[in-house]
Amino acid sequence: MIRVKFRFGTASRKEMSWMSETSVLMDTLRQEGVSPDLLRAVEEYRTAHPLAEALRPRIPSPAFVYYGREVWEQALAALLCGENLLLAGGKATGKNVLAENLAAAFGRPAWDISFHVNMDAASLIGMDTFEGGQVKFRPGPVYRCAQSGGFGVLDEINMAKNEALAVLHAVLDFRRAIDVPGYERIPLAEETRFIATMNYGYAGTRELNEALVSRFTVIRMPTLEEPQLCELLRANVSEASDENIKRCTGLFLDLNAKAVNGEISTNSVDMRGMIAALHLMTDGMAPKDAIAVSITNKCFDEYEYALVRDVALTRFA
Repeated sequence: MIRVKFRFGTASRKEMSWMSETSVLMDTLRQEGVSPDLLRAVEEYRTAHPLAEALRPRIPSPAFVYYGREVWEQALAALLCGENLLLAGGKATGKNVLAENLAAAFGRPAWDISFHVNMDAASLIGMDTFEGGQVKFRPGPVYRCAQSGGFGVLDEINMAKNEALAVLHAVLDFRRAIDVPGYERIPLAEETRFIATMNYGYAGTRELNEALVSRFTVIRMPTLEEPQLCELLRANVSEASDENIKRCTGLFLDLNAKAVNGEISTNSVDMRGMIAALHLMTDGMAPKDAIAVSITNKCFDEYEYALVRDVALTRFA
């Protein structure tokens, strides 16, 4: 009796910790005005699809929350219907934040898969290895995600060559299976979803072919506006002054406008940099210096550096 009670108590504390983090996220979504029916459906989904204890460490604990009611409602509805998502948008629109938030909201383990130009099928599905005198199959992240009923985050999917992505077709369409030559066909677990992200128009990216895009529900991520930016910065650096939050928001919008107009690159349009700058300011660094080390100095072209510095000085003289 004592042993059973002790073991139950230990597991319960872990579960309560995860449930507490999820509860905070869901409460935030309620405050954002996300549809109560959708949120109730997500909670019912979590109850109907319990997760093995060994996979719980893979459930994300989001450091940031995505703000945007319409996008949340589109994403939740699509995932509840069994669709895979493609989040398309410019830099600093919250694509990866939303993907992580969605896995946390649904209580599913997440696999982050960063795409690059040299990505091949073996990197995604798995490959044969020689171990203990035998040839053994070593599963890749897509394979493990599919077996575990996880959420696979396909980050910057348009960085890879289309030939390498062809292996995902059967995974993403009605077949929902992985066929590895020489091995058994593996059906995807019912809970498995894939959330791809892509920037468009940046160096190293390419157009996704029609066959792949047709396997996703696509959400165009909107550029954050001033109220959302202020809310985001306040949520992540609660101790920052209202004045510094307002100045950082204005600077971010100024730099983004110049990037859209082609005057500068997107190097300085950096939300992580703005958050870091606010942290430095609250720790005592002079605001001008905090912006320099977190934003301005990321521009290595001298002409662009001078432009960004001048824009920053209009807000942080």
